[in-house]
Amino acid sequence: MTVQRSFRFGVNMVVPESRSNWIEKCRRAEELGFDVVGVADHLGLPAPFPAMILAAEATERVRLNTFVLNTAFYNPVLLARDVAGADQFTDGRVELGLGAGYVQAEFEAAGIPFESGRKRVEHLEQTVITLRGLFADPEYQPQPAQPSGPPVLIGGWGDRLLGVAARHADIIAFTGAAAARNGGPLQMAGLAEIEERVAYVRELLGSRADKVEFNILVQRVVPPSERASVLEVFGPALPPDVADSPEEHPILLMGTPEGMAGRLRERRDRFGISYVTVLEDSMEKFAPVIQLLR
Repeated sequence: MTVQRSFRFGVNMVVPESRSNWIEKCRRAEELGFDVVGVADHLGLPAPFPAMILAAEATERVRLNTFVLNTAFYNPVLLARDVAGADQFTDGRVELGLGAGYVQAEFEAAGIPFESGRKRVEHLEQTVITLRGLFADPEYQPQPAQPSGPPVLIGGWGDRLLGVAARHADIIAFTGAAAARNGGPLQMAGLAEIEERVAYVRELLGSRADKVEFNILVQRVVPPSERASVLEVFGPALPPDVADSPEEHPILLMGTPEGMAGRLRERRDRFGISYVTVLEDSMEKFAPVIQLLR
């Protein structure tokens, strides 16, 4: 029997602004009841670790995560120092989100080769192994505040990446979309595909299945008044099995707060997804749903 987890709620911050605005946003997220403040890792956005440390100084209880680091940009040994230092300076409030990277233009801008998907996933796995090995060493410095280091979230969709997640992650983040082979935009998956991905991971997890938390990144929270305008944007990208019922897709959350809360309960029952992350522009709209699910 699968253990039903309590809900957790995160908000992923993506807009670069001033120090004072960043502090205000993080405090507002905590005030609204979010459990986690996430920092994206893209060129043109704030550097994740300084942003997380400042967020910790400005707040009292929220956890801080990288959602997700483009692991291909980082040397694992140097990354371990940043992760451990951030965990130390936040008194153990870090969650380490890792991904393989998919935006080819960012690799080109950074002068870093855009390797094959296989090589990027292999680098991600070696990164996790290196971090875990260093953090398990009692002589390692700086020592993270959390024993053996922060919990690891791995986000992805393909077989190889989900295989790495099943072997190593404490949290598996389903994107609900697959990256194009040429590094282009993510392509929304259908419900049947999402169900298959969850089943695939559960089989790989085996005895770990009840120990690993499932996350989803919700791209838009859509109240009834915005439904028509949002569907103009997302409608052409909807898979056939939800074309007539977009509210069923897990990366969209549509309707009244009560209806959204009900859908999240259904998705937890169906997919086992209990950790829900929204984007910054949906933070205020999602807050009433948090209160209903508490």
